[in-house]
Amino acid sequence: MTDRTRPDTVNSPAAADIAWEEARAPGEAHSGVELIGAFVRRLPNSPGVYRMFNAAGDVLYVGKARSLKKRVAAYAKSGGHSNRIARMIGETAAMEFVRTHTETEALLLEANLIKRLRPRFNVLLRDDKSFPYIVITDDHAAPGIFKHRGARLKNRSYFGPFASAVAVARTINSLQKAFLIRTCTDSVYESRTRPCLLYQIKRCSAPCTGEIPLKAYGHLVGEAKRFLSGRSSQIRARLGERMQAAAEALDFETAAIYRDRLAALSHIQGHQGINPRGVEDADVFAVAQEGGQTCIQVFFFRTGQNWGNRAYFPRADRSYSAGEVLGAFLAQFYDDKPCPRLVLISHAVEESELLEEALALKAGHRVEVLAPRRGGKKDMVDHATMNAREALARRLAETSSQATLLQGVAAAFGLEAAPRRIEVYDNSHIMGTNPVGAMIVAGPDGFAKNQYRKFNIRSAELTPGDDYAMMREVMKRRFTRLVREAGPRGEAGADGESSGAGGDGLPPWPDLVLIDGGQGQLNAAREALAELGIADDLTLVGVAKGPDRDAGREKFFMAGRTSFILPERDPVLYFVQRLRDEAHRFAIGSHRARRRRELVRNPLDEIAGIGPSRKRALLMHFGTAKAVSRAALPDLVAVEGISEQTARAIYDHFHEKA
Repeated sequence: MTDRTRPDTVNSPAAADIAWEEARAPGEAHSGVELIGAFVRRLPNSPGVYRMFNAAGDVLYVGKARSLKKRVAAYAKSGGHSNRIARMIGETAAMEFVRTHTETEALLLEANLIKRLRPRFNVLLRDDKSFPYIVITDDHAAPGIFKHRGARLKNRSYFGPFASAVAVARTINSLQKAFLIRTCTDSVYESRTRPCLLYQIKRCSAPCTGEIPLKAYGHLVGEAKRFLSGRSSQIRARLGERMQAAAEALDFETAAIYRDRLAALSHIQGHQGINPRGVEDADVFAVAQEGGQTCIQVFFFRTGQNWGNRAYFPRADRSYSAGEVLGAFLAQFYDDKPCPRLVLISHAVEESELLEEALALKAGHRVEVLAPRRGGKKDMVDHATMNAREALARRLAETSSQATLLQGVAAAFGLEAAPRRIEVYDNSHIMGTNPVGAMIVAGPDGFAKNQYRKFNIRSAELTPGDDYAMMREVMKRRFTRLVREAGPRGEAGADGESSGAGGDGLPPWPDLVLIDGGQGQLNAAREALAELGIADDLTLVGVAKGPDRDAGREKFFMAGRTSFILPERDPVLYFVQRLRDEAHRFAIGSHRARRRRELVRNPLDEIAGIGPSRKRALLMHFGTAKAVSRAALPDLVAVEGISEQTARAIYDHFHEKA
């Protein structure tokens, strides 16, 4: 078997100095117990990670072992397995192995591979949204404080995670009052000639105009970082001492400043969903299981503050116990997130010491994983458990109603079974400008937002405002890629676990495609699919707004059927409206984002060799980009920092068509 996922490309400590063993078993073994048994004789008694594949080459399971030989030998037994393990063994047609130096490295590599490969028989963390953080830009002379998502830079300080952007905004707002740190962009900072309104209302110390020396400003930034790092009590005590000293010296104005800063810190720490009772930094995980589903509720506490909570619903076979799900979840959860020194859990997990060692290796400090039995920490876990149960109850109710709605959709549109994957398409533009196509996805668990896609319409032959041509381009691009990645519909697998599946158990191919539009849009979509030879493989439905665009009077169009409407109060009609409105929301949002980017784009950005400094110098000298485009060559050379060669490049850029 070809090695499709080399471990040396995995961003994990376990990826160093490891080597793959051959993937195929010796002899004539083809699958199941016989194939696995053929491997055992050649495996080492060393730590490592193994992967099991089915005949189609899809990853079934990723596991780690203290001894690869002993762990794999357990699968080679002919009996004594749970139904889940027996099914997995029966489908195994090939295996791959990687040795690691330690079991800790194996655990880290296992978690990394599970998140990337999403094997069907593992516990899978459904994490379709990144957490927001607070970032302090230490790489600037006057660091600012901002909300941040995405990749991190080494020369900046990050604090989090926060459960929501609202919690980040609230904290930054209070930190502005407490530490007077700027929140303006670097370009605004460098262009200021006098303090802005934030300085006037005592939300910023205005380092941009020298109202505070950079050294003194650096002390404010340092205090903010120490506060966010968990030393809040020290910062509060120090501010209290300064306030008292100023009051004793009759400097009441300075004392009032420290009083206001203390009040701002109290405001941050006052937003408590539950009382951490002396716990400075900790994450709390609680598990609830019912009806074959699992909910894990996570609470984040930093600097004695509750930074919010989030509910997760990992995909796991119902045979997994709460502790097994939680153990697998924790390893994956901290694969790309910083870990605090204390992790509180509702259920004991196997190999907790190994998990602590692995988390400490990634975090760079000691980590304690604790299932408390009494006291304040137990109260925190109990509160999280209550929230987990309530979230799971809501989820089960929603899933039940969703299943009923999907059955109704099948009946309304003549499907053989309830659809497991519905795709909805819509376009958005203004007079043909900045056109964007959008696709949303829904399934048994509701909207699958991690599978939404947007399409920047880029065809040069498209007439601006031609909605039908836009739909043809979107459908061609989407399904050309789907055929390439997942194969034809009949070969993509019936269980949604093929290599083209998008996770969350959804199949790669849609069972129903909804088009926001009438007969014309439907015909355009069918024409595009007919060119790909798959028009007859999909059920397409056009959803046209009713007379006067009234919701509730939508007309539906399908090939081979006359147009029809659904009863006004039919739950299926409301469901389709919700799908259509979500697609419209996503398309409008994507279009607005593209339009904003176009509005702020400057013609100077297109000139090679013109970076921020030269761009700023040109705008400061001429005022606008339009004035730069009209400037003569000698005028361009007169700008500070613009050489004759650069001036010639600027001049030629704006006059090449003249």
